[in-house]
Amino acid sequence: MACGVALVLAIVYGAGVVVVRRKGERWSGWLVAAFYLLGIGSFLVVNLGFLGVYSHELRWAFSTRTALLLFVSPALLALGRPVTLARRTLGPRGVGIVDRFLASRPIRFLGNAVVEPFVTVIIFAIFLTPFAGVVRLSPVGQAAVTILIPAIGLLLVLPLIEYSSHRTAFFVTVEFLLAFAALIVDAIPGIVVRLSGTVLDGLGAVAGAHPPWYPNPLRDQQLSGDLLWFIAEIADVPVLIILIVRWSRVDRKEAKSYDDLSDEEMDALTREHL
Repeated sequence: MACGVALVLAIVYGAGVVVVRRKGERWSGWLVAAFYLLGIGSFLVVNLGFLGVYSHELRWAFSTRTALLLFVSPALLALGRPVTLARRTLGPRGVGIVDRFLASRPIRFLGNAVVEPFVTVIIFAIFLTPFAGVVRLSPVGQAAVTILIPAIGLLLVLPLIEYSSHRTAFFVTVEFLLAFAALIVDAIPGIVVRLSGTVLDGLGAVAGAHPPWYPNPLRDQQLSGDLLWFIAEIADVPVLIILIVRWSRVDRKEAKSYDDLSDEEMDALTREHL
């Protein structure tokens, strides 16, 4: 499943790069490397490495895999600027579809940095219920994590990176301040999982023979909570950095728009404001 998703992403992105360069336009090799090596590479490592192999047996491997697929892989894929590539590859009709999609109410809502911690809480709250065990032990659940969690992560991060021109400096400032307050919110599930004295997914130890280093169910859950807590807090740092960069760009754009006004236009704008 993970290999199939990675192959589709690689083919689509590569086709876009070929089209852009055939037009005689430049597409940075750094963006290509970021998408393939960092984005797709991290996606494959998370799914095919230790975390993917032991995701069925170990709670902490499953929860860590979910968190990395939500936060890390989408952010690294977004560094390759796939939306910008799509705009430069598609014709006017395709660009219109992309712009309408990014400008739609749900995407603008998800692109608000304040929303991200609450989406994280909703997803991580699954680990507080027996449903976490059902998903972990189900092949369908594991496949859903492989596909749906990175897709949600992309919907959260792409508007932040690729669609910042329609924000005002005041809005981004408020968003930045609220994002600081939200640092506490998305850590709540990890803290609850860590401090709980009972196994929340209702499952016991792994059936059958297993290596001696496997933790007992409660310790397994505590490790899961530790890692969820840590990753959720660390993942907020890039969001804050993106907001700082976005605020700087929007502020420069607004300042330039005021500088371009004539004295008469500025006086009229001031009178309208007053």
